[in-house]
Amino acid sequence: MSTILWDDITFGPIHSRRVGTSLGINLMPANGKICSFDCVYCECGWNKDGRKNLVIPSYAQVAAALEKKFKEVHGHGIKVDSISFTGNGEPTLHPDFPKIIDCTIALRDKHLHGAEISVFSNATRIGDAAVREALMKVENPILKLDAAFNDLAKRINQPQGPYDVAEIVENMKLFDGNFIMQTMFLKGVVPAGSVDNTTAENAEAWREIVLALRPRKVMAYSFERETPSPGLVKATVEEMTAIAAPLMEQGIDVQINA
Repeated sequence: MSTILWDDITFGPIHSRRVGTSLGINLMPANGKICSFDCVYCECGWNKDGRKNLVIPSYAQVAAALEKKFKEVHGHGIKVDSISFTGNGEPTLHPDFPKIIDCTIALRDKHLHGAEISVFSNATRIGDAAVREALMKVENPILKLDAAFNDLAKRINQPQGPYDVAEIVENMKLFDGNFIMQTMFLKGVVPAGSVDNTTAENAEAWREIVLALRPRKVMAYSFERETPSPGLVKATVEEMTAIAAPLMEQGIDVQINA
């Protein structure tokens, strides 16, 4: 399969179907992948295949790269909707993540006033108070929950350590609804067995979680690029709309992207 691994700390701006014109920030190695998940749909490929480089950039390197890129984008008069932490793995794994968020906020206010800061996180580290507090400082903490049941989550996300849906949900509650929940809908056959989070059973349990959390937005989407596990099938807009309809009827803002 073809994989997408970013070769620098900053990239773009690019168009994102979820956050608009996005200036990307990669806190993981250049051309390498470090993640606490090994998702069957990850565009960066399997963790074992993304080991060309395991050197995480230092705080100083990140700060310098952000200053340079923000000045450049501002100088060219490019409007940025979102400064987005994504890239080659889980951004909150960076040991200086809270400090980097503070730096990003300061540089954004100096050079790219009006841009929101988004962090795409798999939520595995929101139990850490420092990480959670940093996420609470940005406009868009985007937290992943792909399945309502542990066995299904483990087949889809393949956590690289302990993972419990109930614990993740309890930690999400600490955000008091001021976050965005992100769910990838799909089905198919993967190395660990079959997966399908569009079933009536999972959809009902997932909706119950959303209603308990009441995030300010839910991003429901399916993959758009080649996946490391070839036996996957995209969820359709119609399937995701049917799953989300009872939530929308109760006032939950759901953004659906195929």
